[in-house]
Amino acid sequence: MGSPIGSMKNVKIFVLYLMENVGRPLDFVTLNDIVMQTDYIMYLDFAVAFHKMLDDDLITRVEAEDGVELYDITSKGRLVAESLHSDILSTILDKSLAAALRYLDFKQRGIEAKCSSRRRDDGRYDVTCSLIERGETIFSTSLIVDSADRANRLKENFYDRPESIYRGMHALLAGNMNYLFD
Repeated sequence: MGSPIGSMKNVKIFVLYLMENVGRPLDFVTLNDIVMQTDYIMYLDFAVAFHKMLDDDLITRVEAEDGVELYDITSKGRLVAESLHSDILSTILDKSLAAALRYLDFKQRGIEAKCSSRRRDDGRYDVTCSLIERGETIFSTSLIVDSADRANRLKENFYDRPESIYRGMHALLAGNMNYLFD
């Protein structure tokens, strides 16, 4: 068990708590994405816990109109989440739920993240990252970096958490330096 949150029991409680508070069925990828918004759970631990929760009837499959398989918390899962969430620090749960809800809002708005890099004549790289909502660019920034490796890392980080970068830029430009310490 490599997750900072600890035992498999804590991983399950964490996931059930998020599912209960999101309040709607989610597909596996979205559920994984909201769990991964903070670094408290490792992917492999989540995958193992997910299948155990299905087997233990803590979550159940439901089918959406478009045929996508969704998962929802069961009444048994709600009971577990409500009874045992105090086993995990409330600050961890609060921070994780806030991150999950921000991510879901961003995804529901249909915002598309785009990031590209190109080599400059001087050997450095231009990295341009944008967010597009319904055909309109709502965020765009460019940086010049010293190597292809750094350009690739910037692109990966942007694609991993575009909503956090967007929120951070908003906070910084608005003068909310507390964002750096949240």
